[in-house]
Amino acid sequence: MAAPARSVAVPAYSPRLLAAALLSIGVLLLLGYLVMFDQGAVSHSGMYLHELMHDGRHLLGVPCH
Repeated sequence: MAAPARSVAVPAYSPRLLAAALLSIGVLLLLGYLVMFDQGAVSHSGMYLHELMHDGRHLLGVPCH
C-alpha cells in the first residue's frame, strides 16, 4: 500500500516581495511628508525644488500659505 501524499504549505508571498513592498511604502511615505509638510526645510536648496513642492501641496489640497 502506498503512503498518502503530503501537502506542502507554500506562502502566498515571498520575503523579497514583502521587502520590496515595505521599501516602496516607506519611500512613498517619505515623499508624501516632503511634499505636504516640508514648508521649505528641505526644498530651500533651489527654487525649482521649492516650486515643485509648492505645486504638489496645491495639487493635494494641503494648505501652504
